[in-house]
Amino acid sequence: MKGKFDRKICSILVRAGILTEDETTDLLKRIPAEDGKGLEDVLFEEGGVDEKSYLAALSKETRLPPVEVRKVDPPTEAVSSLSKDLADYYGVLPCSRVRNLLTIAVSNPFDLPKFDELGVVTNCEIRTVLGTGRAIKEMIKKSYNPVEKELMDSLQGKEAEAGKVEVQEKKEDDEAAFSEMLDLSSMKNLEGDSPVVKLVTLVITQAIRERASDIHIHPNERSLSIRYRIDGALQDYLSPPKAMHPEIVTRIKVMAGLNVAERRLPQDGRIQTRFETRQVDLRVAIIPSIHGERVVLRLLDSSNLATMNIGNIGFEKNAEEVFREAVNASYGMILVTGPTGSGKTTTLYASLNEILKPEENVTTVEDPVEYQLNGVNQVPVNIKRGLTFAGALRSILRQDPDIVMIGEIRDLETADIAIKAALTGHLVLSTVHTNDAVGTIPRLIDMGVDSFLVSSSLLCATAQRLMRQLCKSCRRPMEKLPPEDYLLGIGFKEEEMRDLVLYDPVGCPQCVNGYRGRFGIFEVLGVDEEIRPLVVAGASAQEIKKVAVGKKGMATLRRCAIMNAIRGRTSIPEILSNTLSDGEDY
Repeated sequence: MKGKFDRKICSILVRAGILTEDETTDLLKRIPAEDGKGLEDVLFEEGGVDEKSYLAALSKETRLPPVEVRKVDPPTEAVSSLSKDLADYYGVLPCSRVRNLLTIAVSNPFDLPKFDELGVVTNCEIRTVLGTGRAIKEMIKKSYNPVEKELMDSLQGKEAEAGKVEVQEKKEDDEAAFSEMLDLSSMKNLEGDSPVVKLVTLVITQAIRERASDIHIHPNERSLSIRYRIDGALQDYLSPPKAMHPEIVTRIKVMAGLNVAERRLPQDGRIQTRFETRQVDLRVAIIPSIHGERVVLRLLDSSNLATMNIGNIGFEKNAEEVFREAVNASYGMILVTGPTGSGKTTTLYASLNEILKPEENVTTVEDPVEYQLNGVNQVPVNIKRGLTFAGALRSILRQDPDIVMIGEIRDLETADIAIKAALTGHLVLSTVHTNDAVGTIPRLIDMGVDSFLVSSSLLCATAQRLMRQLCKSCRRPMEKLPPEDYLLGIGFKEEEMRDLVLYDPVGCPQCVNGYRGRFGIFEVLGVDEEIRPLVVAGASAQEIKKVAVGKKGMATLRRCAIMNAIRGRTSIPEILSNTLSDGEDY
């Protein structure tokens, strides 16, 4: 149905001279391939179409008045006519209500059954006006959040004060004011604070409520965007006036105890907050860009720490057995690999939770310390003061540790000390950056570690990814499965073709574009008597992988992803975007 409406709108744009027939054909082919993007997104971002021309063409065809939705201030009686969930679901904004007549802004004027349903739901006569989908989405968030609405109203006129904005120097008592944990549980204690303080607190609070993993504050040439990463995908949240950017960054620097006067060099810090009954820490990373300082805040919910263990983070059964055997060894090295944000640190902490005992001395070296563990000696790396991974590791080995966790092995010096520690009676856990589990072996050898030392010390290498999980409320079985040859080509097995059911994302008020939450997939390589001789002999990663998969039954990342698609947890696009093909040899 959506494709039908897209074609109708494209035809109108062709008649208005905004698009050509060829551009329309190309556009309609590209939209399904654009992850999470609709017709408007592609038109405005890539097609060079401006919103006013787009609305004018639709208005001429439909005879509905166009409205600048971002300038609408919906009264309470209009907003209360429709819940936020329904406004999101139908993609409409209540603009005004006069007795029984409800005016709503819509982006698709041709979806008439939708308007009939809204008339029944609201018990009102529906009058429609035209707006763009992106503007309607922004205004729904603002109109249904009274705190945000009040805040954004108080920010009006800030652009006019652009010449008056000054970055204040950090005072000594600023650090004292924010050395204690910031309580975000209520906005009431912010009544006397400035708009910037309210804005930063609102952004953090909403990020926690919406399960965001990161907050991105990105300055552009003439605008400022604040976005959340939810379930691995960035979502627009707010666009405050660009003039507020220096003050927002200064506020965050003060909260994180950073140097507010330094704007030319990157800075890293940490903010501790409390939200309701949970402790949520924020890792702050600030880097200068051509339009000002860019800020990324990583949210770390410490309340999840107590429930982290090897059994509930997503290992397949055989992989979990191999990993547990390595974690429970008395000495040796365990390496976890994957891209940034793939959950490597969570796996390491889950492992520590599993083996933590009062009679053992556990020490970690981290950059930075992400979660605080009771009973664990945690050492933060401080490059500026000369405390590197290697330097800290040398010192802590004189602290009589039983278990050592190293945040990351980045160079030969750190790798050499870690391997020697693993060979002298310590259990060492760490991370490296490679594409798969087998890749950790050539990575260590490329660093300069002798292959014999790698084979003697390495117990297990684990690669992992985080995949988006289909929303259980709205996922739907695929009406027509892809061709069997295609499925076999991406890694499905012939015996899995029988009675195969795969699911597509749909989208509903409970999820983001058909996905809600993420889960881990793990590829675990156990280094045993069959793998060690290959490492010593200098076998390639492909040769080692062939033995691990063919003889040892190792489930690759692609195979784990496919098994979860068969279980109905994820979709084919997620498989293809998160894993690489294993090839025909496996």
